[in-house]
Amino acid sequence: MKTNRLNTVEVGWPQHGVGSEIAAQVMESYAFDYLDAPVNRVTGADIPTPYAKDLEDLVFPEAHNVVNSVLHTLNMSK
Repeated sequence: MKTNRLNTVEVGWPQHGVGSEIAAQVMESYAFDYLDAPVNRVTGADIPTPYAKDLEDLVFPEAHNVVNSVLHTLNMSK
């Protein structure tokens, strides 16, 4: 209710994760009335996790992904 926005971050897949459950709970409750922007989720890529370390690092969200998501939610440009 303080920020009127919601971003969730998790390393799991976009579907069936904690972030999607939080988004669903907020959208189905009275808290939806307080949102000024759509719920934004930052998740891992929707692919099986590769075994190679250099590819695995590309699958999971990093700090710049979270920053870009928050800036997008706040309608600010980088």
